[in-house]
Amino acid sequence: MPRGAVVCRRATLLLALFATCAFEQLPDGPGKAETEKICSQCHELERSISLRQDRGGWQATIDKMVGLGAKGTEKEFQAVGDYLAKNYPGEEIPKIDVNEAEAIEFESGLTMKRSEAAAIIQYRKTHGSFKSIEDLKKVPGIDAAKIEAKKDRLLFK
Repeated sequence: MPRGAVVCRRATLLLALFATCAFEQLPDGPGKAETEKICSQCHELERSISLRQDRGGWQATIDKMVGLGAKGTEKEFQAVGDYLAKNYPGEEIPKIDVNEAEAIEFESGLTMKRSEAAAIIQYRKTHGSFKSIEDLKKVPGIDAAKIEAKKDRLLFK
């Protein structure tokens, strides 16, 4: 057998072993069997469980998969959603202390442009600490609607 074929065969065996191990690592609980059955119809199970989402996010993913042809009953899809939401929840997004945050935190945490984040930092240096969201909205050059939409992510210490 040519060397390339041997390497390819070994790689295939390793991938199969990895996939088997991943199946075994799923936490036990209601919905595990349905998740294994449905989520491995079109792709590797690892791809499904690599996401971390809240219940709404998992439901949107399931709806998308159904639209792409995933097969199962309504009861099975419900069990999958419950299982994934319980065992693979989204991580809580950290809050941003607007009086301590660096520009990158505003950029990534509030999806701001670099210029908007820099404007907040400069305004804070010039005018002192922000006491409320209304103070933050006074910063020239920022999108107040964007700030309002993500106000639950802000801390004013």
